[in-house]
This record gives sequence, C-alpha cells and structure tokens, in this order.
Amino acid sequence: MPVVTFLPSYRKVEVERGTTVLEAAQKANLNLNVVCGGQGKCGKCVIYRQSGETEFDREKYALFFTPEELERGASLACKTLVLGDLYVEIPESTLIQEQKILMESKAADVPVLPSVTKYYVEMSPPTLEDPSPDLTRLLWRIEKQGGPSVRKIFAPLPILRELSRTLRENNWMVTATVAIVPGGYRLIHIEGGDTQARLYGAAVDLGTTTIVVTVRSLIDGAILAVASNYNRQIGTGEDILSRVNYARKSGLARLQQLAAESINRALHSACNMAKIDMDDIFELEIAGNTVMTHLLLGIDPEYMIAEPYVPVVRRSIYTTAEHLSLDAHRTAGVYFFPSVSNFIGGDVVGDILTCGMGEREDVSLLVDMGTNFEVVLGNKDWMFSCAGAAGPALEGAEVLFGMRANPGAIEKVRIETRPFQVHYETINQIKPRGICGSGMIDLLAELLRSCFIDRTGRLDITSSNPRIRQGEYYPEFVVVPKDDTEIGKDIVITENDIQNLIMSKAAILAACYTLMDAAGINKDDIGMIYLAGAFGNYLNRLNAITIGLIPEVPVDRIETIGNGALAGANIALINRDRRNALDTIAHEIAYIELNADPTFMDRYTSSCFLPHTDLSLFPTVEKMLAECRLRKEE
Repeated sequence: MPVVTFLPSYRKVEVERGTTVLEAAQKANLNLNVVCGGQGKCGKCVIYRQSGETEFDREKYALFFTPEELERGASLACKTLVLGDLYVEIPESTLIQEQKILMESKAADVPVLPSVTKYYVEMSPPTLEDPSPDLTRLLWRIEKQGGPSVRKIFAPLPILRELSRTLRENNWMVTATVAIVPGGYRLIHIEGGDTQARLYGAAVDLGTTTIVVTVRSLIDGAILAVASNYNRQIGTGEDILSRVNYARKSGLARLQQLAAESINRALHSACNMAKIDMDDIFELEIAGNTVMTHLLLGIDPEYMIAEPYVPVVRRSIYTTAEHLSLDAHRTAGVYFFPSVSNFIGGDVVGDILTCGMGEREDVSLLVDMGTNFEVVLGNKDWMFSCAGAAGPALEGAEVLFGMRANPGAIEKVRIETRPFQVHYETINQIKPRGICGSGMIDLLAELLRSCFIDRTGRLDITSSNPRIRQGEYYPEFVVVPKDDTEIGKDIVITENDIQNLIMSKAAILAACYTLMDAAGINKDDIGMIYLAGAFGNYLNRLNAITIGLIPEVPVDRIETIGNGALAGANIALINRDRRNALDTIAHEIAYIELNADPTFMDRYTSSCFLPHTDLSLFPTVEKMLAECRLRKEE
C-alpha cells in the first residue's frame, strides 16, 4: 500500500490506493481545516504535493488557487487521491489553529445546593455490646449530621469491599461522599480524615467544534478555573453528518475516545489552573447537542440522520466517570442534559435555563447560532422550537476568504463613505488573513448601508469606487488590499459569497417567522430576543437586524447570553433543584420539523433579500435604504 509522508512533521501513514489525502491525514492524527466537511466547497484544506502521484481536478477547483499556487503543486486534501507513495506539505494555515473560543457566560445567581455532599464522621468501633455492622454504623453517623436517613442511602459493592479496612486504618475517622442519583442517594466514596473542603465539580459545554469546562467548588459555588480546547473529533469531520458517517464506518469507539480525551484535556488545564486534584472532582454536568451526547456515551447515532430522525434517548442520563474514561474521580457522577429532539439538544435546554425564558409571562425568542442554528419561542406556559442548517457560509465555508474565529480573522467592519474608508478589527490585532462570521455580517450590513449592494446582494459594478471590480469569476469588493494582509492577497468578498451569506441568514429568519406564525404572534409581541453561542455573542445586533438575520425589535430588547450551554451546566452543577427541572423543560417543548412544514420554503424565499421582501417588517432598515437612495442621487 502507498505510504503518505506529511511535511514538515514527517509523519508517515500507510493507506489504500485511492484514499484521499484528507483521510490519510486523519489517520495520521493531523487535524486539517475542513469547514465544509470534505465536500470541496470551502477551499480551506490546501496542501502542496512535493513528490509522488496523485489525482486532483485542477480545473474544477481552480477558483481557490492562483496559477502560481497550482504550479507549486497546490490542491485540496479532501479532493486529492493518493495513487502511490507521496510526500505532501501541509502549510500551517491548513491545520486547525487556536480559535477564539467563547468561554464567557451569563452569570447565574442561584443558591448553592449541589447533588454531592461530603460528611466527616468520627465513630466508635464495634464492641460485643454494640456489634452494629460497619455500614450501619457509618450511615447512622451520616444521618446524625443532617444527611439522608440510613435506609435511603445505597452502598455499591466496590464501597463495601473497601469499607472495613478504610474505617480501621483511619481509626474510625473518615469522610464519606454521598451523591443524589436517580432513585435516591448513593455512597460513592469513603476516605480517611477530614476532606470536606476538597469537593469540586465541573460544568462542560460539549460542542461540535469546541469543548469548554468550568471547575467550581461545590462548597460555596466559587468558579475556580475555566479552560477550553477543540473537540478532537473535528479531525474526523467538521459537522455532525460527517461524524455520524464516520461512526457508521466502525468509528463509534474512536469518536467516543476522542470526545473523552477532549474533555480530559480541558479538565486537566482547568484543574492545573485551580491547583486542585482531579480525583476531587465528584460531579460533572454535560450540555451538548443530541449527536455529541450520543457519541460521548458511545451510543450509535445512525438513525438520527434518516427519517423519521429518531435518537436512541432524549431524557437526561446519569452515569459515572469511569464508564466514559473521564479523568475525574472514578465514581464521580456524570449528568447529561436531556434533549428535545434529534436537532434540539441539551445545549439548547441549557440556553433556556440560562436566559430564564421558561419562567416568565412575556414571550421570548431564543436563537442559538453555531455550526447549525436552533430557535425557541415561548414563555412559562408554552414553547415551540425548530432547528436547521444555516449553511456553512457563516462558519467560513463557501466564502472565498471566510475563516473561523482564528487569529487574523476580521471580526468587525465599518465603512465610511465620505471620505471613503474601510475600518476593520482582527482577532489578536494582527494582519488580516480572512473574515469570520461576525465580520461577514458587519460587512454585508455596511455594504448595504453604503449602497454598494442592492437588496438582492448584487454589487454595483458601475460604481466609480476602485474597491468594486469584476473579479476572475464574480464581481467583488476589496475589503483589504494585499499589501495590508498576512496572506499576500487581496481579501475580497464576491457576489457569490454574498449570495451564500444571504441564503444562510434567510434560513434563520424564516425559522423565526415559522415559529411566530405557529404561535399566532408577530414581532411586536416579542419581549426579548436572546442570542446564544459564540457567533451570536460577537454579533453586532443592529447589523443583524439590518441584513434580516433576526426579526426587527428595539435593540435594547436583544440580549446576548454568551455560552448559554455552559452557563446552564453551571446552574445545574451547583443547584440540584434547577437540574431536576430540566427533564420537564425538555418534555414540554414542542418541536416543529422545518422540512415538513409546507410554508417554510415560502418564508425562506421571502427572506432571501436584504433584509426581506416585505420591508414593512423592518421599518428602520426601510428608512435607512431610503436615505441611501437619496445620497446616491446627489
């Protein structure tokens, strides 16, 4: 079989003839930037063949390369087939890099009422006059100190096997750890001495792309550290569909291992920062989408992506760290947030818990934008939900210079027309390499506000502005000239890019109106709009309205809740009453399947304009466009 050698690391891997270079890289544990999931649409997985025979359609994918790059052997890893021994260079920009990961979340002021408690007890040893069993003696002391009654605490066999020796070796002075579990109380650990102060827990946001972990004291609720990293599953595919397909190919065990390793890395970092022992982590709360939850649990998600789209489980799940290979105390409880459907997962339930929309009279709209989007509408009496693919454009795919929120990504844009100037900010304040999602929304709104594009997204190629020009394939607007970029190329947004962005935003807006129509309300009935997720957190709210990404409401009624999934996991970690309410919340949310809704496509088509075909739904944007026309006629 051919051997592929990756430079500059000199990693070697043996593969079948006809394997893609991307698959070979995944086998070599190299995480390539494949935003489109290996469909050849994003142009991000650039490689350079140094020697060896490959098959690649240069003509079909020439859009992504300059002639000089093609001459140097450039191709896309996902579309390059290995035909023999091969030496291939992977440039640094192709590898997944440090990302601006959202770790901030809305602070929740809830009472500290954890599901795990430690009891330090001092006992008298048994005598002929008092021959009570060791376990009874221990549980009786726990009850005397305000713990559960003796009859309500279950002691598993591993605890019983070590109990007698632990008691006697520590002169009958021990700390017992008791957890509330489905069905009652469980004695999960016993150790010598007084260790009551060493009781910690972790809240986990299990994202498709990133993992974020918060470590907290379960004594006073104090946040001790927050850490994050990529979900290592990303090397098997960027999106959920890719992961499920990988699982189908006997990859389920590998995906479970990668998810556990990703959490462990973040957990190690957080514990190191907090200077605590990971063996003192006795509870983990995990909020993730339905597929990610299934994969971490090692449950086959295959039937979730085929009609009728059925997950194996929707309810909350409780297990232990040792069953999932998580680096906490081996008996630590691991609680998974419940899901609403295959596409509305525990992360969205976490958002709802965080913003509190299920506890209020007024109607709220929650929009969580990430790799996919989820929308929830309702109040304490009812809730409707839906989900869909916003399209990969907002994640950087199908946009020529689109990229993730990595260093060098343009994240903010403002255009002055008199005198003309493009202002921008990049992540880490370095020279620009591309544009991330929040920057694209700004750019689209600013181009519309400046009359450089019309409501269909077409660039005014007749404009005298030198930044607007006819590109090799499409009309384009030069955002940053090549002399000012890190990549030595003009960073542009093309008319085709704009169309892809409009289609992405249209799906989100159409979903909002689908739920509003189902509930029989209009935008004026919405008390608050909550934006969740990394993309929503960095979004300019006014620009989101300007392009018609969300319904128009007063800007002061739009609130970002940051990482709502992580915040929800934190709430559940320190307050068991809030956690106990999660199954009820999830059960009472009605899910609307957009693909089965006969009116969704009409709403989507109407939303494929800036901001919408019906300008009366966006009165402030209508006024702005009228002013734009007047300026243009001057």
